[in-house]
Amino acid sequence: MRGSYRVQHSAAHVLLPPPGAGTEASTVGTAIDQRLRLAFTAAAPVDDASLIGIKLSGRIGSRGAGLRMRAVGNELTARLTETVRRLDLDSRDLPIDRGQDEEECLARMLIAAAWYQVLARSSIGFAFTPLALAALEYPGAFTFIRLLQLPGRDLVADVTAQLHIAAHGPLKALRAQTGPESCVGGPTFAGAQITADADLVVDGLLLDFKSARRPLAEMSQRTAWQLTGYLLFDAAGTYRIDTVCLYLTRSGILASWPVDDYLALLGACRRDLTELRGLFGQLLAGCRSRADARYFATDEETEGVRQLLQRLATVAVPGCCPVCTQPLPESSHRSRSSALPGAATARKSSGAADCCQAAPPRCSPLRARNASTSPTMRRL
Repeated sequence: MRGSYRVQHSAAHVLLPPPGAGTEASTVGTAIDQRLRLAFTAAAPVDDASLIGIKLSGRIGSRGAGLRMRAVGNELTARLTETVRRLDLDSRDLPIDRGQDEEECLARMLIAAAWYQVLARSSIGFAFTPLALAALEYPGAFTFIRLLQLPGRDLVADVTAQLHIAAHGPLKALRAQTGPESCVGGPTFAGAQITADADLVVDGLLLDFKSARRPLAEMSQRTAWQLTGYLLFDAAGTYRIDTVCLYLTRSGILASWPVDDYLALLGACRRDLTELRGLFGQLLAGCRSRADARYFATDEETEGVRQLLQRLATVAVPGCCPVCTQPLPESSHRSRSSALPGAATARKSSGAADCCQAAPPRCSPLRARNASTSPTMRRL
């Protein structure tokens, strides 16, 4: 998967955050994500997480600080909605970006909304945002005008610079090929039993925005599982996802994979999407969530999960290791397992084919696939 991603990411220039961005890189990332969503569909000018944060802010602090934050947040919602409607951001007759003054004003509001969004995810993190610090220090002076003064010049410039890259890159063509009615910003997944919202679905194309300063390293295991999670959460096929994409906002690169190819690169070429979604849903249903956000399972549920894991694992073909399913002989497997305690016993009892029984967890049955028969793996 990483190899396929790097082949598609061939940018010569990467926009780095300005010095003044400091620790607010994630805030900038949230703001540019929302701005790009609005370029495709303006159905939700303010994202759900920001609305939740605005509502929760009324319970924070004393001396009326929370009430002021909520009141200012409500004004932000009204002003941002009015601005998005007035600028007609999702109109295909207009470019992705607007005038510099208009974009800077939008960036300030989106950065402020991103700070409110932090509260929906972490109250501790929110306490250290410029928004919370300003409101708690001088509640009476905290107004909408004061809120828009908080984002530094470098933060605003970083958001607008990434937007200008998008306005002249592959997103421009993708946007022109679709209408607002076929786009869903911040799609959620019914029945997922877990908080999950992707960035954008465009006519069956699942698109996630990443503002990483090192885009070549962005296709991490975490990113791969994040996209896979979104894909599997859509068990009912509500969004008709047929393509998975990553857009790198600092390099302007759009990397994409048809769903079948994406799953094959991750080693799931022997399972179709419907079956994977069904098993994934059963795994989620087998756990009970508690108020402290940890998961506990009864013995009966644990046994059910164990059986499902066994069903997910493939059966090795003759002449292949039954764990990693790589063709034998494989000297690296033997050398790796021979260095571990109990390896000799495992080989003695199970034969040379069990070369990975004592191998590290990376050689997991859940990732096991037959490289000798997979066209994708042969190409890699």
